[in-house]
Amino acid sequence: MNLNNLTNFDYNLPDHLIALEPVTPRSASKLLVYSDGGILDDQFKSLFKYLRPNDRLVFNDTKVLNARLFGERVRSSISGTGIAKIESLLIEKISENQWSAFCKPLKKLQVSEYINFSTALRAQVVSIINNHCILQFSKTGRALAKEISKIGQLPLPPYILKNRKYTDADTLNYQSIFAKKYGAIASPTAGLHFDSALLKKLKNNDIKFSFVTLHVGAGTFLPVTTRNISDHEMHSENGVITKTVADDINRTKADGGRIISVGTTSLRLIESAAVSKREIKQFNGKTNIFIRPGYKFKMTDGLITNFHFPKSTLLMLISAFVGNKERIKIYNHALSNQYRFFSYGDSSLLIPNI
Repeated sequence: MNLNNLTNFDYNLPDHLIALEPVTPRSASKLLVYSDGGILDDQFKSLFKYLRPNDRLVFNDTKVLNARLFGERVRSSISGTGIAKIESLLIEKISENQWSAFCKPLKKLQVSEYINFSTALRAQVVSIINNHCILQFSKTGRALAKEISKIGQLPLPPYILKNRKYTDADTLNYQSIFAKKYGAIASPTAGLHFDSALLKKLKNNDIKFSFVTLHVGAGTFLPVTTRNISDHEMHSENGVITKTVADDINRTKADGGRIISVGTTSLRLIESAAVSKREIKQFNGKTNIFIRPGYKFKMTDGLITNFHFPKSTLLMLISAFVGNKERIKIYNHALSNQYRFFSYGDSSLLIPNI
């Protein structure tokens, strides 16, 4: 089998298995456990049963920005004033008052025009490049961040917004309970299953916690379109692993504990910072690591993750981690047993024999 061929990462997903709402409480979601080549079904609240004392969970503490903004472009002409509704998704901070953004409908905008987002905030279109624009806001720094937080919405995945409207509940549901550092435009959704009751049980079972930061970027929405996956250009994301966290992870490895990444974002970051199977170093910068079949894992022993889109880089990462045949077996089991897929869906704990 040619594992560089995109078609090997496709599967059929019935619409009714796509989760549009989370379960309540968070830890009541289903949990598929894959270990030693076997699969069993449980609930996420029982996660502690499958971990050992001195295992270390590595969480991503990024916080999702209210990056979805709604405004109006006002254009004056001889024939009168024209108003166009504009939706903007902030995707990358350029300076204290400039952001790169997806704006739609882009054809309604011209360079130098203004978008009014509120009575207190507007932005000028500095440039239009391919499918996005550069916006220069009327506020800067903390004042800008505060206003965006006030008027914006969390950027739920497009497939959810095509099927229902954004609600106030999403403001809470789409953030993990340990989200602290603003910078993501999509949630690291493996962390959405944890609640305070489960965290307490994990601590009581001597499971260790570490927190890294990877700000999930716009690339999470972009599909792989190249037939040969090695030709896919991976997006870059900003990440931080402090020296304290690196030392804790190294100590766990030295003591025989396992490193369990909570989500593919945490996994990608710690693998970017790993220098061997026993050592990880502090990290502060961008990573565009593309983990696909053939990749040799250095630091990660286990992975907690949701079920991912067909033909996605995340599905390729899962195939690299457990093997493509095993990934197919896991996903067939999830489909047959009515697991819920994607951001608000169910979860899995994968512990292969790496």
